[in-house]
Amino acid sequence: MNQGFFDKLSKYLVPIAGRLNNNRYLSVLRDAFMLAFPLTIFGSIAVVLMNLPFLDKIMSESSLNAFRSAFNIAPQATMGIMTIFVVFGIGYYLSKSYGVEAVFGGAIALTSFLILTPFLLEVEGKEAIQNVIPIDRLGAKGMFLGMLVSFTSAEIYRFIVQKDLTIKMPPGVPTAVAKSFSALIPAVITLTIFLGINILITQVFKTNMHDVIYHLVQAPLVHLGSGIVPTLIAVFAIQLLWFFGLHGQIIINSVMDPIWNTLAIENLNAYTKTGEVPHVISKPFMEIYTVGMGGTGMTLAVVVSILLFMKSKQMKQVAKLGLAPGLFNVNEPIIFGLPIVMNPLIIVPWILSPMIVTLVSYFAMSTGIVPPPTGVTVPWTVPIFINGIMATNSFAGGLLQLVNFFIVLAIWFPFLKVIDRVNLQKERVEDGNESNQKIS
Repeated sequence: MNQGFFDKLSKYLVPIAGRLNNNRYLSVLRDAFMLAFPLTIFGSIAVVLMNLPFLDKIMSESSLNAFRSAFNIAPQATMGIMTIFVVFGIGYYLSKSYGVEAVFGGAIALTSFLILTPFLLEVEGKEAIQNVIPIDRLGAKGMFLGMLVSFTSAEIYRFIVQKDLTIKMPPGVPTAVAKSFSALIPAVITLTIFLGINILITQVFKTNMHDVIYHLVQAPLVHLGSGIVPTLIAVFAIQLLWFFGLHGQIIINSVMDPIWNTLAIENLNAYTKTGEVPHVISKPFMEIYTVGMGGTGMTLAVVVSILLFMKSKQMKQVAKLGLAPGLFNVNEPIIFGLPIVMNPLIIVPWILSPMIVTLVSYFAMSTGIVPPPTGVTVPWTVPIFINGIMATNSFAGGLLQLVNFFIVLAIWFPFLKVIDRVNLQKERVEDGNESNQKIS
């Protein structure tokens, strides 16, 4: 591949990626999911503790059941109702991006979502229980409706505020009171719209918006996103964007995270109830078996290969700088120091190795050789092998990472050798020139 090809590709790709990266709605969605991140970490820690593999050896069955029952509230109160945090976050951050009072945008978005949520628990063979909200409506099953409602309600709210249809209080009124009255008319109009929608859906069509959106939108998208082909396309796009110096995770994950997070919540719900994991592809799968192996592109294997087998002083210096951060999945020193960005000698292993590792991991998990990630959220800075064990609650998850590590090393090795020889020739020429200067 010549430089002209990359220039042409960059000419078309970079503007598109830039627009995606700066898109208001994708940025808001990313920030909303990050709002839920520390809460889901807490819930994930509880799930890991509840399911440690040796607990049944040191605790009686009754003690183990009591222990799990005591801890089970943590994932239910965090990951189990994650849609609530995302809905509030979208309303908050979207309102903030327009310069209107953000906390009311979040509160209105959450209330709009609850208006469309049935306060009814249907039990098979029994009369439905009134005035309760099934927890799955606030978790994975309600995720896409929550996102649609929160974006729509926040847009209506900010439109009314920006049209100045608000109650203005006289000077001297406390700020909190003035802001509440200012949000009154926008809140009433917005919530009335969603109340009307709910009346239409429940009274005329005899259903609810949760079921409508779940069956028409969420279920097909989640099924598509759980497949290996769309996943490989996403991995390819992430690597390609990084090659041109654009943050592939931020851009692609903004689009795919709603699907991957929904799959993760479904996995966690199933795992805590039955011990089974229905989906291989999920957010933890994408994090642990790509980024969680030394950073984007799994470059920890590249660092080790350089330190062990390459001779170039320049490459070894970059690898030494990148080793410590790479252990904690930070690899900017390698991406920009080797460099990987806009380096034609590296594009093949850079794109190929994550796609092959994704395929290997998917095959190992779909065939039952290795259990899939349970849905727990593992901090992205946890080192390789440890994060694999934590994500899958199995040593096999960590061992699979080690296998993938050597796959990446094998793919990169011949390309690193070529770069090493080129760098060695340059270094010998430079050393020769320095020697001649000293003699003269």
